[in-house]
Amino acid sequence: MTEKTLPEHLPYRPCAGMMILNKKGQVFVGKRIDMVSEHWQMPQGGIDDGEEPLDAALRELDEEIGTRDVELVHCLEEWLTYDLPNELIGKVWKGKYRGQKQKWFLFRFLGEDQDINIVTHHPEFSEWKWAEVSEIPQLIVPFKRDLYETILQRFAPKL
Repeated sequence: MTEKTLPEHLPYRPCAGMMILNKKGQVFVGKRIDMVSEHWQMPQGGIDDGEEPLDAALRELDEEIGTRDVELVHCLEEWLTYDLPNELIGKVWKGKYRGQKQKWFLFRFLGEDQDINIVTHHPEFSEWKWAEVSEIPQLIVPFKRDLYETILQRFAPKL
């Protein structure tokens, strides 16, 4: 096993992450269109300069799943980070970042399944589904599992 060497000089990319619950308490996950793997993720996206994290989260929901029909349940106060694996450093985000620092939001979806449209202007997901909370860590790409387990722990009282 090779030791991970992080480019310490690279910053984390500011990002908003969204955990969306349906009426049954299941979580929205999507399969990334640019990955040839069986892994899923919750919606997330970069925060533009001068943009508030909540505004970025709502914009990203519209861009990634075609709807903002949600209500905010909770927001984590702290920023959470993850590092990219060595094989992705320099290949994603134009090589500018070592990983992401994320502000996470818990939303309740108010619409119906047919309101979700992943065929957006710049599609991010090839497919989507509702998953049980307990399934989430096993569905996620391995380098984000610790992050997702932390998110689930922090949101647990609100689920």
